Amino acid sequence: MTDLVIRSIEPGEERLFASLPDPALVGRARFGQDYLTMAATGAYRPEWTWVALREDVVVARAAWWGGPKDSKPITLDWFDFIDGAAATELLNTSPLRAEYELRLPPGWRADPAARAAGESRIAAAEAAGYRVLVERFRYLWTPECGVPDRPGRLVFRPAPDEESVLQAFRLIHQGSLDAHVRLRVEEDGLEAAAQEELDYLKWLPSPRSAWLLAYTPAGELVGITVPGHTPSDPVVGYIGVVPEQRGHGYAFDLLVEATQVHAEAGVDRIAAATDQTNTPMAATFARAGYPVQMERVDLV
Repeated sequence: MTDLVIRSIEPGEERLFASLPDPALVGRARFGQDYLTMAATGAYRPEWTWVALREDVVVARAAWWGGPKDSKPITLDWFDFIDGAAATELLNTSPLRAEYELRLPPGWRADPAARAAGESRIAAAEAAGYRVLVERFRYLWTPECGVPDRPGRLVFRPAPDEESVLQAFRLIHQGSLDAHVRLRVEEDGLEAAAQEELDYLKWLPSPRSAWLLAYTPAGELVGITVPGHTPSDPVVGYIGVVPEQRGHGYAFDLLVEATQVHAEAGVDRIAAATDQTNTPMAATFARAGYPVQMERVDLV
């Protein structure tokens, strides 16, 4: 067998990366996204795009994604191959490290072809030291889904400053069902987890006026909702309820507020996500009329 060459692509070599046949069973291609189109817009950078070659033929490839101002990638979200061992070696060879987000069609395990494609990617990543953290639902609301009425139980105000948001996160992260939050608290502590969440909100290219704190009519803090934007989509950027206010169904109120704010601005879609294991939040999205667009497996 000829030697394997693993390297990042050079500017202008994007078609080399795209030369690997893709049946679009899983991953971004399954959802109509094209590497060349995304690379042309700057969503993928040559130095964050890697290939494994045998006799100048691509047998494995991986592309890491980051925002326009990011100095290092945030996620690995394009990873496929015709040689699983080469794919594992590619991940081990590249100096890039980021969470792997594998996009999958809803109910993917019931489709033999999608299941085989998804499980082969997971296995190749696990062989390179990744491990599955959580499986998630990704939702995509459109105006055809309808806008749920505001329950009218809460008062929403833009956060006055970063400290008020940070304090809300310190409370919300206590007893959180979110796998990423639980991991960060376990590894680095509550303060680090709260700061990471604030940093994410600051990363979003949406105004800070979208950071909405929710209160009872008596002025008690209930939580936070963020009808924000990523570089590509309007999103429900965050929903969280403080421990003292859980059990009242307030997550629905927070989700409705985010939906209303976006709908009033005339958006044609709203993306959102939650862990599949967070059954109360999944039920809240279903109640608000958010359909599952895709499933996702997050590996760290």
